[in-house]
Amino acid sequence: MYFQVPADPHPWPRDGKTPTTSCALIVVDMQHDYCFPGYYMDRAGYDTRRLSEPVERIRRVLSAARRSGMHVIYTRHGRAPGTGDADLAPAGESVDASPFPRTAARGEPGWEIVPALLPKATDTVIDKATCSAFVSGELDRLLRSRGIGHLALCGNTIDVCVHSTLRSAIDLGYECLLLADCCGAVDEGLHAWAIESVKVEDGVFGTVADAGAFIEALRTTDATP
Repeated sequence: MYFQVPADPHPWPRDGKTPTTSCALIVVDMQHDYCFPGYYMDRAGYDTRRLSEPVERIRRVLSAARRSGMHVIYTRHGRAPGTGDADLAPAGESVDASPFPRTAARGEPGWEIVPALLPKATDTVIDKATCSAFVSGELDRLLRSRGIGHLALCGNTIDVCVHSTLRSAIDLGYECLLLADCCGAVDEGLHAWAIESVKVEDGVFGTVADAGAFIEALRTTDATP
């Protein structure tokens, strides 16, 4: 079906004639490490309440996207299994001197996606070890093979992996929507900066909306292409 989300500074998709099947919802790194107490962000000293706060809105967005026939793709960040502590330290610095804990390796509890947002059998999960999900090339190949040119992004954190993935997507020619209230950040300043940097220059990195506008656009539009 055709649909269009009211957004700032322009609607998404711009043309209003793009079916949901040519769009994907990208859920970035909603894992224990980046959401819950006891895992990476908490051990690094950040308030995980801010990072888990978007979970319920993302759950509603996922439900709307799936009902509409939109593709759902998760990214999952983690170190490669077998990566040693010595491999993680900057040149000339010991691991013991680092002020930050390690992120989880693939398969460890911190790497798992949070229970409220577990992927369905019809969803796709992309594993990554970089901030941008596009670096390996797997995501770009997948999207192009499905004829997907429009991406809505949400997840953690808005100023790091979400933003890095979004910027890569723009460079590769995708039309992007940032779901601002479906993204976490460790403080309000970073959250606000990430949103404003998308909107400058008439949307240099895309356009911005909230969960309510996204869900309503999918709910009220039932015209077929």
